Amino acid sequence: MKRTFIIAEAGVNHNGNLDLAYTMVNEAVKAGADAVKFQTAVPELVMTEYATKAEYQIVNTGEAGSQIEMAKKIHLPLDAYKGLKEYCERKEIMFLSTPFDMKSLELLLSFNMMYMKIPSGEITNYPYLQRIGKENMNVIISTGMSTLKDVEECLKLIVGSGTDKEKITLLHCTTEYPAPFEEVNLKAMLTLKDKFDVNVGYSDHTTGIEISIAAAAMGATVIEKHFTLDKTMEGPDHKASLEPNELAELVKAIRNVDLAMGDGDKQIAISEEKNIVIARKSILAAHDIEEGEIFTDENLIVKRPGSGINPMKWNEVIGKKAKRKFSKDEFIEL
Repeated sequence: MKRTFIIAEAGVNHNGNLDLAYTMVNEAVKAGADAVKFQTAVPELVMTEYATKAEYQIVNTGEAGSQIEMAKKIHLPLDAYKGLKEYCERKEIMFLSTPFDMKSLELLLSFNMMYMKIPSGEITNYPYLQRIGKENMNVIISTGMSTLKDVEECLKLIVGSGTDKEKITLLHCTTEYPAPFEEVNLKAMLTLKDKFDVNVGYSDHTTGIEISIAAAAMGATVIEKHFTLDKTMEGPDHKASLEPNELAELVKAIRNVDLAMGDGDKQIAISEEKNIVIARKSILAAHDIEEGEIFTDENLIVKRPGSGINPMKWNEVIGKKAKRKFSKDEFIEL
């Protein structure tokens, strides 16, 4: 059975509060996600003091100002992540985190995680991509703000640095919070699959859960979705995130899609076998037919149930003689 790998993206929605981060792990577990993902960064190594907030960050936080001051408030210290990883292991959910600088990257590499997640903003970061490529580990790459050429160059660098192509998953993404539905372009996920012959998935920044469900139905192997404990909390990403009950609904819906996808072989389902006789029809007498009478379009009719002669044999019946008398609505016999 196809099983979509669901990443509950906690990101920085803990607002730098470690207790909230642990609570978010618990909520991701309750929702049934496969992994909970954070964002690891040393703000001074990620941005300069001159870097301004993105427009969505200004809107969602209600103020302009420097990006670095905001980042300092909402990121956890590096020494917090080992404990978070160990807590995830005890809770039997996969710990993931996205590094945004080389120091954070080295920390996460030391954890021997099953996957490394590369965010959209780092898809042109040559030394960063090269370092990850040398590990030959499973890599998930978000491709927001990227052209096919950007993606191609990123893949070429990672594979050329030592990573097997089969270990790479590309996530289609629209890097806006929230992403407008008319700019999602979900079919581009399939373009990535066709163009680069790798596993693909979707990193969802839209409001609601329907686009993630659609992506799963289209064949996404990975779905990543931001969640928060409360959308009204202060911070840049809360408004475009799901609350815990919505995250649980998303996981349930995707699991139903997984079950429904099947193997693609068109055959009669076990549950519908009992309904064949009830729903299909047979060739019956339209009115009383005398012995020796010729079967015609006028004295035969097709009606339920389907336990008699299959109507697809209509032309085999027409023109034959009735071997006995048939009453109206009686199954025809040859």
